[in-house]
Amino acid sequence: MGTNPRGSLTDTELARIRELHAAGATRNAIAADLGRSGSTISKACAKLDLSFDREQVKAATAAKVADAKALRAALALGLLADAQRLRAQLFAPSKVYNIGGKDNTYTERPVDEPPFRDKRDIMQSVATAVTTSLRIDDHDTDGGAEGARSMIDALAAGLQVAYDQITANGPAATDDDD
Repeated sequence: MGTNPRGSLTDTELARIRELHAAGATRNAIAADLGRSGSTISKACAKLDLSFDREQVKAATAAKVADAKALRAALALGLLADAQRLRAQLFAPSKVYNIGGKDNTYTERPVDEPPFRDKRDIMQSVATAVTTSLRIDDHDTDGGAEGARSMIDALAAGLQVAYDQITANGPAATDDDD
């Protein structure tokens, strides 16, 4: 989809803009498809009397946000799986090796489990994977604010019902009224 020497949009590109717009594509999606800037697409759409429905843009933005959240969730799960695989190595049979000597020789031998230094490195890697997973999860949660808000709303509604019942029945009788 080449452009003419002045850099303005070709008839083919303008036709593609109309086609993509009619299909419900967003401005940024059209720009990506044509390899043009968003402002170029906006100007072309204005000249073509095409506008973008705000609800359509909202829906596209919401879809991108949901897609990003799904990718982060998959990444967080992957990190936990990585941590689990790494942790399993702590007590698994392993090999220790050495390269050295005047002939720079390689030697290895099996061991029942990794040496302490390797275990420490494994644990640091496990901790990093778990911490990163938790940070990703925290990014996509409201920290319990929605649940607290819901509980407060329910409590307020219950207090309102109790107040309405008390005021409807008049002042409560006391033992002093006898």
